Amino acid sequence: MNGSGIANERAAGECGGRGALAGIRVLELAHIMAGPVCGRMLADMGADVVKVEAPGGGDPTRALVPLEGVDTSGAFVMMNRGKRGIVVDLKGEEGRGVVRRLLARCDVVIENFRKGVMEGFGLGYESLRAANPGLVYCQITGFGRTGPLAEHGGFDLIAQGMTGLMSVTGEGPGRPPVKCGPPLTDITAGILGAMGVLAALYSRERKGVGQRVDTSLYEAGLVQTFWQSAVALATGESPGPLGSAHPLAAPYEALPTADGWITIGGWNQVNWLRLLDALDLGDLADDPRFATNDARMKNQAALREVLARRLRTATSEEWLQRLERASVPAGPVLSMLEALRHPQTVAREMVVTVGQGGEAVETLGMPVKLSEAPGAMGRGAPRPGEHTEEVLGEYGFDEGEIAQLLRLGAVGRFKA
Repeated sequence: MNGSGIANERAAGECGGRGALAGIRVLELAHIMAGPVCGRMLADMGADVVKVEAPGGGDPTRALVPLEGVDTSGAFVMMNRGKRGIVVDLKGEEGRGVVRRLLARCDVVIENFRKGVMEGFGLGYESLRAANPGLVYCQITGFGRTGPLAEHGGFDLIAQGMTGLMSVTGEGPGRPPVKCGPPLTDITAGILGAMGVLAALYSRERKGVGQRVDTSLYEAGLVQTFWQSAVALATGESPGPLGSAHPLAAPYEALPTADGWITIGGWNQVNWLRLLDALDLGDLADDPRFATNDARMKNQAALREVLARRLRTATSEEWLQRLERASVPAGPVLSMLEALRHPQTVAREMVVTVGQGGEAVETLGMPVKLSEAPGAMGRGAPRPGEHTEEVLGEYGFDEGEIAQLLRLGAVGRFKA
């Protein structure tokens, strides 16, 4: 293994020793969401991810609504299961020295502080790579490391507003701006960060050196606007909100039935004709308003009215059965719990159980399945400082050093 390349067998064994990234050591100096999502993705693939938290409250997501019967936030478990946890006080030189020693033997570090914070701690990329040329240094910020907003902090809400997402989300023109329900830019930035880390690790195998990975919530928002950006760049005009409709194709949206809503993807000509057959609306095939996708887009309101009138004559289940027989892409609009309990979710192992504080807790599973190197998700989220002594020992600290660091308050351990 090139670069830092220190594969710790004990750590890999304790983390299951499974997954494509088994033996890769990751130090997560990140909090709340984007950075922890990145760390979680790597942990799922077998990396030994050690989460560093500050003394006191630790990651702010710990303070969110706790799980029923478990003294831990469900949000914290969701983002941090599969990791080990240590407590280090980065405000003091002793604590920063601990992190430097850890990073000298790590493959990857993840951080999502504002630009300049890590440099202020003496933990910037340039200084760390001098001690560890193979280090992959992943930075996830609000707006990236360059540009006029590089110094600004960022939150998902602000990123959604500034990247155009809120301008195209909602019921239609004249309505208040609406953000996407999930924290889209936080999650996407974490995934982009993990993608960058994997590319950097692959590059290190060939070139022998690590590199900086730089992404942001801002870029994560923009990358979600492929269709809307295509319209804007091609026409010089900004598209607006369309509800559930598509900006380039119709019909492709949620439509009402007698007892709820279903989604229908009948925009290409083959599916459009199949849809008309399934709905017994064959006469619309010769209607010039709907003859082509371009015509349907120009007459979208009329199209929606015709389809909704017909769909309201039967239940969602009745229509979905008919559309399935006709090979028209369609599906129900499910609640969150309905989606989590759906047989497809179960079959794809997208809800898994981990141990958390002596309890069994459900969390989301791995969205990427590898046939030859599956990951392992038996470990829950760490309690504050749960693995401090264990991790420091693995990284070369002797018992006397650890005891001294604990006395100084430079590091902390879990107290039941």
